[in-house]
Amino acid sequence: MLYHSTNNPSHRVDLKDAILRSLPPDNGLYMPDALPVLGDDFWKIWRHLSFTEIGISVADAFFGEDVPPQAIVDIVEGTLEFDAPLVALGPGDHILELFHGPTLAFKDFGARFMARLMAWLTRGEDQLLTVLVATSGDTGGAVASAFHNVPGTRVIILYPKGKVSGLQEKQLTALGGNITALEVDGSFDDCQALVKSAFLDRELSASLNLTSANSINLSRLVPQSFYYIHAARQLPEGVKPVFVVPSGNFGNLTAGLLAMKLGLPVEHFIAATNRNDVVPEFLKCGIYQPRPSVATISNAMDVGAPSNFVRMQALFGGSWDGMKSMISGIAFTDDETRA
Repeated sequence: MLYHSTNNPSHRVDLKDAILRSLPPDNGLYMPDALPVLGDDFWKIWRHLSFTEIGISVADAFFGEDVPPQAIVDIVEGTLEFDAPLVALGPGDHILELFHGPTLAFKDFGARFMARLMAWLTRGEDQLLTVLVATSGDTGGAVASAFHNVPGTRVIILYPKGKVSGLQEKQLTALGGNITALEVDGSFDDCQALVKSAFLDRELSASLNLTSANSINLSRLVPQSFYYIHAARQLPEGVKPVFVVPSGNFGNLTAGLLAMKLGLPVEHFIAATNRNDVVPEFLKCGIYQPRPSVATISNAMDVGAPSNFVRMQALFGGSWDGMKSMISGIAFTDDETRA
């Protein structure tokens, strides 16, 4: 399968370049040339499949042209060593528990899959892979855990000074070995801008063999779509879920949209943000205005210029009407979050 830039569809690369180079030279994001769809054979039996079997089917749909079946099985089984149970809160309301991984963050799913896929893509190579990642809290810990002591890799994590929790900072800084965490005197948006500028410097990117572990990397998003299908299959037959997704860089919601494009019946998505409400405002008025992030108590969601917004636009063909018909936005203050 080939992958193109959201900024320039004529710029196309293979899977290895899309995953290991992460960011196109035109500052877009990579998307598959043709979005896969899971066929009728899958949807006839999906409610009877295990979480791992769902993951294998989805990973094969996206990567099966380039990655052999046994490698996909090994990657998915190594990723899904913990469950994501759907817990009833009341009539018609459920919560999907995504905190059972090693760093207690939903990003464990994507980071573990990405580490294993990258290891397969670089098998037999002698060049050190430098994984560069910006974090607003959760991503860095998940990536550090997933890549710790993985041969042939070094990880450099940029995090904003004073804007991650004490536990998150310990997850970033305590492992050592091939993990280096650097505190940046700025916001997450500043960290993300530094990462993007490093990738756009083609000489630097090539000399350091840079790759990204942020959700700009497609291999972070695809495994997060596994648990949308896993959650929906546990609902009564005929019920189309409304997914409420806490959102910062909008990778998690984009993964839900990928699950929908695969054929998952979905009623609606609700993008829930903190005061960094760029996308909810866009859904109301049709004007996208990224701005500097505002610090809140939900620091992992403090993103003023969400990277995956361009993928969301691409999935709806650039249609504001199409996007707002499927996604609603809501923003919460710190007081509302505490309540």
